[in-house]
Amino acid sequence: MSDPAKVRRHAERVRELVASVVRSQIKDPRLGMITITDARITADLRDATVFYTVLGDSVAQADTAAALESAKGLLRSTVGKALGLRHSPTLTFVLDDVQDQVKHIDDLLAAARNADAEVQRLAAQAKYAGEAQPYRVDDETDEDDETDEADEATDVKETPRGGETR
Repeated sequence: MSDPAKVRRHAERVRELVASVVRSQIKDPRLGMITITDARITADLRDATVFYTVLGDSVAQADTAAALESAKGLLRSTVGKALGLRHSPTLTFVLDDVQDQVKHIDDLLAAARNADAEVQRLAAQAKYAGEAQPYRVDDETDEDDETDEADEATDVKETPRGGETR
């Protein structure tokens, strides 16, 4: 196992090297407007995954993927020489679909905003199912307490022996 900091440094270096080689050395006409977004390398430094985005439609993405696959040998040898490792890492290219995910999240947020607006609209028109104030108010309880005490005073009877009964 390698040091995680060393693995991160190598992954960043792989990203920089692949971006530099794609920009300067690969002359394939199928290669579109590409951006190398990220690179990840395994802890044993044998396999590297390079993420990229392409400006354009699915045809441009497919053409760029084919161009990268054909240039994989040149890219791997350049990365291996620059890193100075015993084994050059194998390169795997993965289309980074960040834009699609951003669009999907934006659509979800818009749907949530619309649902919230609908709930607010329905809440503004809502009415109470019962009374507006379903609980007793303190003023009513004071009047009830006074009448209860008067009733209790009339209910108490004295017995001949001095005790009270109810």
